[in-house]
Amino acid sequence: MTAEENIKKLQIRLPEAKAPVGNYVATKITGKMLFISGQISIDESGQLIKGKIGRDLNTKAGYEAAKRCALSIIAQVKKACDNDLSKVKSCIKLTGFVNSTDNFTEQPKVINGASDLIASIFGDIGMHTRAAVSTNSLPLGVSVEVDAIFELK
Repeated sequence: MTAEENIKKLQIRLPEAKAPVGNYVATKITGKMLFISGQISIDESGQLIKGKIGRDLNTKAGYEAAKRCALSIIAQVKKACDNDLSKVKSCIKLTGFVNSTDNFTEQPKVINGASDLIASIFGDIGMHTRAAVSTNSLPLGVSVEVDAIFELK
């Protein structure tokens, strides 16, 4: 199945690809590589998903926040590819940042939310390398931020 068919089958509604709020671009294509700036955790109603994982939110809530980041990544990819996800050859890498307490150690389980969603939409070409990093703070107090690198055809 194509990515678009998987989006329909899974009844996924992509959010609007947001413009950056700083002095950077949301996406950048160089050669056949597409870089997606960090996408923060925003729920379906447009509210920020805030708080520290391990104190304010548990691992499952973090997983859901990471899924929301992945939805924004896919929205950015689609916009950068002129609404044509068939231009994607492969997802190369995700880097996930988890706003977590000092003793929280399940960052990989949180970022699985983003990885699982990318793989469910893109299938085999969605399999990627990854880093899941703990941080003491993220912009606007959000719980999760994920950036990505894709290869285009």
